[in-house]
Amino acid sequence: MHIKIPFSGKIRHSACLLLLCSFWLRQSCAQQAPPNIIIIVADDMGWGDVGFHGSEIRTPHIDQLAREGVVLNRYYVSPICSPTRTGIMTGRLPERYGLRENVIAPWLDFGVDTAAEFLPQMLAPAGYKNRAAIGKWHLGHSRRKYLPLSRGFTHFYGHYNGAIDYFTHMREGALDWHNDWKTSKDTGYTTDLITKEAVQCINNYNKQGPFFLYVAYNAPHGPLQAKETDLMPYGFDPSKPVFGKEQAGSEGVMGRGNTRRQTYAAMVTAMDAGIGRILEALQKAGIDENTLVLFQSDNGAAQKEGGRNQPLRGFKFQEWEGGVRVPAVIRWPAGFKGGWTSNQVMGYIDIAPTLREIAGIKAPPPQPYDGISVLKSLKEQKNDTRTFYLGNGTLIKGEWKLVLPRAAGAATVPQLFAMDKDPYEKENLGDRYPEQVKALLELSKKYQAITPAEKVPPYEQGRATFKAPADWDIRE
Repeated sequence: MHIKIPFSGKIRHSACLLLLCSFWLRQSCAQQAPPNIIIIVADDMGWGDVGFHGSEIRTPHIDQLAREGVVLNRYYVSPICSPTRTGIMTGRLPERYGLRENVIAPWLDFGVDTAAEFLPQMLAPAGYKNRAAIGKWHLGHSRRKYLPLSRGFTHFYGHYNGAIDYFTHMREGALDWHNDWKTSKDTGYTTDLITKEAVQCINNYNKQGPFFLYVAYNAPHGPLQAKETDLMPYGFDPSKPVFGKEQAGSEGVMGRGNTRRQTYAAMVTAMDAGIGRILEALQKAGIDENTLVLFQSDNGAAQKEGGRNQPLRGFKFQEWEGGVRVPAVIRWPAGFKGGWTSNQVMGYIDIAPTLREIAGIKAPPPQPYDGISVLKSLKEQKNDTRTFYLGNGTLIKGEWKLVLPRAAGAATVPQLFAMDKDPYEKENLGDRYPEQVKALLELSKKYQAITPAEKVPPYEQGRATFKAPADWDIRE
């Protein structure tokens, strides 16, 4: 038997209001929920090596991020690896930790100051229970206090050093592949292993509150090694000689293609496929809307190693645009609108302050940031004039860029460029605007005066007599 209950207009109106209030409340809670955060870093990838910059290299998934997110058209980094990673983790200039001109080589007993607050240490009190570093570390490995699990990460999978073999995972004659504190005997191409672990972490973490993943691919940094399946689309001919000395990986696949560019392209495409699997995992888990994904390279492509920075000038190790301005994209559908290009000057030291604001952390950082939060710019699609220090005295202020001789290679005097009219640094305007040069030189002095407590030793120091620890097992 069915009993009909009268449903008056007043009751109907109240019920609708209740439903609307419930919907608004759910929406408000969803907006306030801190996002999952994934930072993806490529290694030595050039400005001209992504499809959305016109490259012939196939990068459909990075291009997807570019379409759906915000292309960061003026995103700056350090011109070499360890300094950039230091700035990402701390929000501070690498000069403050004795890093700028040199990376942390395998034989150096050095690491980023343990007093520095790294991203996972910042995010832990904000509810980020799971914080994983996957892939390349390169921020100190000689002592346990420098390693990821001592710097706030709850999980680490990858390698401590740079330039490891993609197939054997060896560096300096020892296996450098790890799962937390333990040596990992996992076999396979490093790009694929990094991707697999990242996807597994997403699947494990997605119902445990917001998570943070730092996914640092070693691709396409040397040694230039690719899988044959990735080489084939670029015209690889097994009957023709490979560049340099032939190498074969542990899986019996060719490590090198017919040319450096061919091999480099295959490595980039393998990484892009991995990024595609990460994005797919987010979508399948139903968390892609409230996951912030940042993709960037750590510096420009190295000269004569297969990568391209054109039409930008210069290469890795230089403060010309080709060394410090890199492809970068950020996507967070629940946080800001995508599908546009930002010309705001920003970069690696802005990640920590931006994430601090996004995570709702009110307390100031233990050490003042050099970077700024760019969240307002991303939300409002506005550009603010700012000063951005690039190292070796070189800096940007507004549309002016001052390049000092130390950074410029053959130059003997400071050079001045109007970046809004001359993004490719073709015309030195120093003679025409001497007062502008003088003002920027004065501004640069305060950055050049930064004195760290400890500085990374010269690259070659100790190399001749160094013997790697077995399996890079760091016990001290």
